[in-house]
Amino acid sequence: MDVINENPKTILEQWVNQFSDELYSWAFYKTSSKETAEDLVQETFLSAFNKIDTFQGKSQPKTWLFSILNNKVIDYYRKSAKTTKQTFSLTENSGFELSEGMFNAYGCWKDNEIKAIWDQDEELLDNPEFNDVMQECMDDLPQKWKLAVTSKYLSDKDTTEICQELEITSSNYWQIVHRSKLLLRKCLELKWV
Repeated sequence: MDVINENPKTILEQWVNQFSDELYSWAFYKTSSKETAEDLVQETFLSAFNKIDTFQGKSQPKTWLFSILNNKVIDYYRKSAKTTKQTFSLTENSGFELSEGMFNAYGCWKDNEIKAIWDQDEELLDNPEFNDVMQECMDDLPQKWKLAVTSKYLSDKDTTEICQELEITSSNYWQIVHRSKLLLRKCLELKWV
C-alpha cells in the first residue's frame, strides 16, 4: 500500500475496517474495560490519522497501529495511577485489615479451610464461576496494583519493564505484588469459599 500517494482518509478507513477488531481485543485484554478499550482504539486511529504522513511503510500498518495502541495503553495506566489516591487504606475500602486472620501469634500462616482449595489451582482455573470471582477480586484492587499483577502473571513481563511502566522502584513493585496477593487471597476467601 503506497501511503504517500493515497488519500489519508481512504487509507484510515481501510485500516479501521481491517484492524479494529484486533486492536479492540488487545486493548480489552490489557484494560479489562469495554469502554476504555473502545476509547483507546479510537484514540489510536485518531493519532494514526494525525501522523499518517510520518508512516513510511517500513513496517506493516498493523504493526504501526499496535505500537500506537500500546503507547496509549501505557499512557492510560500512567494517567490513572497518578489520578488515583496514592495512599490506599484497605480497612477504609474493604472493611478488613489486609493481614487480619491470616497469621498466628508467631507470624506464621494460619491453616484454614481454604488451603485445600489452593492445591487445586489447575482445576480452579477451568472453573468459570471461580474465574468470575477472581476477576471481581482483581477489579477491586487499586489500578496500579491490578496492572502490576496482570503484567507479571498474565502478560509475563519482566520486573524492570513493569517498574518503568508504573514509574515505581522494584522494592515498591514487590511490596505491591505481595499486598495484592494477600488482598486477592482474602477476597477469594470471602467471596469464593
